[in-house]
Amino acid sequence: MTKSAADEIDEVFAELDTLLKNPDVGAVLASRGVNVSLAMTLADGVLAYLHGEKDKAIADHGTATDEIADRLARSRAGERGGLS
Repeated sequence: MTKSAADEIDEVFAELDTLLKNPDVGAVLASRGVNVSLAMTLADGVLAYLHGEKDKAIADHGTATDEIADRLARSRAGERGGLS
């Protein structure tokens, strides 16, 4: 049976999900300041978009980008001694 392009995309994202759940990969990403849960949420959003689920894509990306922005702002505020 021939795989469809949609099946291949789903397989790639399943592999990405597996990689992101790997503790060694998580450690490398954490050393770069990357939160694995947020990375997974972003990947889910891309997959949802590729499936035509635009509302889910917007929700996932909105959630993740809001959280990334909040964490970055808190980090920067900490670098300045907590002053805004």
